[in-house]
Amino acid sequence: MFESQKGGHFSANTMCQLFLDIHKAVGLKDASSHSGRRTYITRLANKGVGVRLLAELARHSHISITQRYIDVNSEQLSAAVELL
Repeated sequence: MFESQKGGHFSANTMCQLFLDIHKAVGLKDASSHSGRRTYITRLANKGVGVRLLAELARHSHISITQRYIDVNSEQLSAAVELL
C-alpha cells in the first residue's frame, strides 16, 4: 500500500508511529492507528450492515472482535429504550 523511502514496506511499528504523529499534528486526542478502522466498521453497522459481513470486511477471525469495534452513542441508547 505504502512504500518507504528505500522502496520497501513499512513495519507495523513505523505505521503506528506515523499515525500517532499525524493525530498529534492535527490535534486529535485519544486516536490510534485503529481509529479509522473503528469508524469504518461503526458507520457500516449504523447503516444496517450485519456483524457477520462486517467481520468479513474487517478480516476478523471472530465476530466478537468485530463487535468490540462498533461504537454505540447515547442517542442510539435512547432510541433503543424508546422502542419499549
